[in-house]
Amino acid sequence: MEPRPTALIADDEPLLRDALARQLAQAWPELEVVAQARNGREAVECFEARRPDICFLDVHMPGLSGIEAAHRIGRRAHLVLVTAHDHYAVQAFAEGVLDYLVKPVKPARLAETVARLRERLLAAQPAPDTEALLRQLAARLRHDAPAPLRWIRAQVGQALRLIPVDDIDYLRSDAKYTRIAWRGDAGQPGEALIGTPLKELVAQLDPAHFAQVHRSVVVNLRAVSHVVRGDNETASIHLKGRLETLPVSRNYLPLFRTM
Repeated sequence: MEPRPTALIADDEPLLRDALARQLAQAWPELEVVAQARNGREAVECFEARRPDICFLDVHMPGLSGIEAAHRIGRRAHLVLVTAHDHYAVQAFAEGVLDYLVKPVKPARLAETVARLRERLLAAQPAPDTEALLRQLAARLRHDAPAPLRWIRAQVGQALRLIPVDDIDYLRSDAKYTRIAWRGDAGQPGEALIGTPLKELVAQLDPAHFAQVHRSVVVNLRAVSHVVRGDNETASIHLKGRLETLPVSRNYLPLFRTM
């Protein structure tokens, strides 16, 4: 009996990962989704552990993007980019090297992709060389990225504050709001709630200074005093001049391997 083809799905939105898995189950019942990843870094780790035949990678993921993850996987798997921005897809398709899906994924488009992948696997064709195209797409992704956020407006008591992003220690999702913890006048800790979702803010922060360490927490790396490892799954961040600690989930532990 021929082994079942296997796949990895990477997307930072759980609902979209699950939706694509369901669509693939209908369009390609023989395909086994052996791993799902929440960001590019985890996608690479899952690939190394499971070595699937196909990787469906969302272009825009926090930390390591889908394009960067694809570059690391290279020709060891057949790659499919998944994106909400069809200008990436058009370039990939025009080159005839990378396949793509545009969100929301339409059944007819998925069927075309599945047919091509089936044909390649049946013919035992090696994955195409995507290195040059991935470099072009990565450059375009960097070019399209907006300038990092510099100020956040927040209501503090009766005053509207303009909080410099550099003064923020961390951001934490709080129900429908985001809690901003920053250094106020004379370095005194301050907090405020704003209505902008954490996910929307993450996309605007400078990744050189801010890192997501939990699905509900983003920390300013310059505010970190030290990190205490718990078991193999978690850790806690201690901040300079603050008593509270922040959780680090298993998915984000690699950020602090050297700390």
